[in-house]
Amino acid sequence: MAQQFVKAQIKGDKVVVFLKPSCPYCVVAQEVFSQYQFKPGHLECINISGRSDMNSLQDYFLETTGARSVPRVFIGEKCVGGGSDVQELDKSGKLKGMLESIGALQ
Repeated sequence: MAQQFVKAQIKGDKVVVFLKPSCPYCVVAQEVFSQYQFKPGHLECINISGRSDMNSLQDYFLETTGARSVPRVFIGEKCVGGGSDVQELDKSGKLKGMLESIGALQ
């Protein structure tokens, strides 16, 4: 079920952030993405806290991405890591190119 939910959310032309609002690294990721002009529907933040399948989702993240922590950030269908990873990609200038390559920006 967790696998189906995650796979249904991640698509080749959008950014998906699985997060918990109380997590400081999730806030960092959201702040980085707030600097970019996304096309409508191309950035989705999914709050997994309080979901009955939250632990299953995090176990699935561990299995597929190597970490069960949040945020788990997917650009297209590729997981790029968490908040610190997104911050580093932004600082290095690589993030904008990744977002442009999937057609997510206006």
